[in-house]
This record gives sequence, structure tokens and C-alpha cells, in this order.
Amino acid sequence: MIERYTRPEMAQVWSDEHKLDTWLRVELLVCEGWEREGVISAEDMQKIRGATYDLERARELEREIHHDVISFLRSVQERLGPEGRFLHLGLTSSDMLDTALAVQLQEAGFLIRHVLDTLHETVAQLAVRHRHTLMVGRTHGIHAEPTTFGFKLAMWVDELRRSRARLDAAIDDIAVGAISGAVGTHATVPPVIEEYVCEQLGLRPAPVSTQIIQRDRHAHYVTTLALIGSSLEKMALEMRHLQRTELSEAFEPFAANQQGSSAMPHKRNPEKTERVCGLARVLRGYAATAMEDVALWHERDISHSSAERIILPDATATLHYMLWLFNEVMSGVEVDEERMRANLEMTRGLIYSSRILLALVDKGMDRQAAYKLVQRNAQKVWRNEDQGAGLLAMLKDDPEVMAQITPEELNAIADPRAYLTHIDTAYTRLGLL
Repeated sequence: MIERYTRPEMAQVWSDEHKLDTWLRVELLVCEGWEREGVISAEDMQKIRGATYDLERARELEREIHHDVISFLRSVQERLGPEGRFLHLGLTSSDMLDTALAVQLQEAGFLIRHVLDTLHETVAQLAVRHRHTLMVGRTHGIHAEPTTFGFKLAMWVDELRRSRARLDAAIDDIAVGAISGAVGTHATVPPVIEEYVCEQLGLRPAPVSTQIIQRDRHAHYVTTLALIGSSLEKMALEMRHLQRTELSEAFEPFAANQQGSSAMPHKRNPEKTERVCGLARVLRGYAATAMEDVALWHERDISHSSAERIILPDATATLHYMLWLFNEVMSGVEVDEERMRANLEMTRGLIYSSRILLALVDKGMDRQAAYKLVQRNAQKVWRNEDQGAGLLAMLKDDPEVMAQITPEELNAIADPRAYLTHIDTAYTRLGLL
């Protein structure tokens, strides 16, 4: 985990102290389960409940024996008396590790969900505020037809809601524990203890486990994070495009003392949204690794463990940071409505070609004939043969067009507000109005 891209609350979830706290919590719950089964006396259990670990001692032992779980258990047992023999009774390392990991992944997922909800609310409010803020829509990077900035954001609202649903499903999928022994057969620990431990932790028992919880669950979780990251990249990329000098329609916030370039004092670069795009690439790499971890030898091997120690903390921290950062961008976004309107008119009426085509068809013209007629005049505008007058002027000077439609009808077509007739339908469907 890189501190630069990790929020404090997420760092706490993956801290060594919290990890070992969670390990100890699992171990104590297992002991409570054994007490319920009459294996551990109430007197011994009372002593076990006071168990603590020594982080530095655990690290010292691990340097010697090269096994983190054994080192942790020894650091705990060294602080107990004879009752320490009941710690880890009937378990294999992965029983404790995978169950504790599920708890941490849930906690990380809930943090991500919270900031995702915050971003959703920020974008939803902007979508409503700018639902009639006219701008040009672009396809292939070329001016197409009028749209609104709010409508663009409404699309993001819908996608953020899908992200939320996917995240909830992934958190639910990972919320399972396994206290089932060396190869998952419960030969050394009865299912009733697994059920008790999972209930106390807010998990479900994995219906079937080997020595580990199967890694398709973890792959589902990480690929979901990567997919949400890709959606954020799409949104951030759009904001980067809108900030380009040639467009200058929307800008990410720029602090009073912020500096954009070491060489050029005038620069105001979209560095926050560029950062979101870059981190999305990292997330997709983690997703590939998580899928590679699904296939293990027989009942288990340990090839997934080293990878997960990196990708699970990093993936959750990275997406959590990306969501927080993009919410900062959208909370402070500067929208230049006048520049949007100026850009809308930049092509001198070419963006109305589709509606003019439809009007000619409605008058009875053959569609292909009407298309060629409008295109012929549009190409003259592209070549500036009209000396800047625009498409409507060219059409009004074309006898073939005037034989089909009046100048007044052309003027009515060339009103960008006419494109907003049904735009509120999306808002109603999203529940934003």
C-alpha cells in the first residue's frame, strides 16, 4: 500500500495491528465454540478471553521460523498458562486466515461503498443542476447533436448505481468463513463451531471448503473493484477532454496556490483526473492476478497467498482513494456554460443536419435523396464556401431545399432547445426529478 494513495481509514483496516486483532478475535471465538461443546471449561475460557499478542515478539519469531500464523500463536500462548493449549484447537492456518480475511474484505468493502454513495450523491445533484445546460454532444470526437451537461452526468448516475449493485454482490459473495480443518472435512472441528464463529462475525459458513475458501470469491471481489475503477476512468477521461484548451467547457478544481507546471506558469493541468485514469490501469492488473489465483493444486497450495498480500490491500485502497479523489473533482468542478454554448455554435449549424434530414423526409422526400441534399450543403460549410454563413444560409440558397421546406421551418429546427423535449425522461426513470 502506497501511503500517497491510501486514505487513513482504509490503512487502518489493513494495518498489522488490526490484522492480528482480527486473527485473535477468530481464535477466541473458536475457543468459545469449544466451550459451548464442553471441551473447554468456563474457568479456562475466562483466562483465554484475556489473551493478548505481542506484535514485536510475533515478528521476531517469524524471522526465526518463517511462518506468520505459528509466530502469532506462540506470541499469544507465551502470555497464557496451561489453558493456552486450547488455542487453535482443531484448526489449520487457513481456517483462521481466510475467515479473518473475509472480515477485513467486508470492512474494506463497506468503506468503498460509503465513498461510492457520496460520489453518487455529488454527481446526481450536478446532473439535476445542469440538466438543461446546453452543450454539443460528440461522437468519434466530432460534433454530433446538442445535449446537456446534466444528461451526460445522468448517464454516470446510472452507472454508479450499477457499480453499487455489483459491489454489494461482491461483498456478499466474500462474506463467508471456514472453520473446517486441514482439508475441509470437519474431521478435527465440528461444523457447529464453524457456524457459531461465522454468526458472531457476521459471515456465512462456506457450504463447502477445502483447506481454504475458494478463490473465485476473491476474484469476483477484485474484478468488481477493477470494473468500478474502469467506470471512474471513463468519467475522468471525459473531464480531461472537457478541460482541453480547445474545449475549455469544464475544469477540475485548481487551488489558489497550486502550480501546474515547473516550466510554464500558465498551465492548469487535469492532474487529478489523469491520476484516476492511471490508477484504473493498476486495478485491472490486480484483477488479472486475482483470476490467476483461482486455480490451485488439489485441496490447496500457497501460490495465491503472496499475491493476495499485495493485491487485496492495494486494490481496496486504490479504488477507495480513486472514489474519494473523483468526488473531490466533481464537488469542485467549474462549468463554463458560455463556452459550452459557444462550442455548440462552432460548426455554424452543422449539428442540425439530422433534424433537417428528418424534416425533408417528413415532407415526402426520399431519404437517400434528402441525405445527399443536406450532405452536399454541409460539405460546403466544412470547406467554408459559405464564407462563414452556416448551414441554414446554404440551405436557404438551395432551390431544391426551398422547394420542400420554408425558411421559417428551418429556423425552428435550428433551436437546440428542441432537442430537450424528452430529456427529462431519463431523470424521471432515475428518480432524480
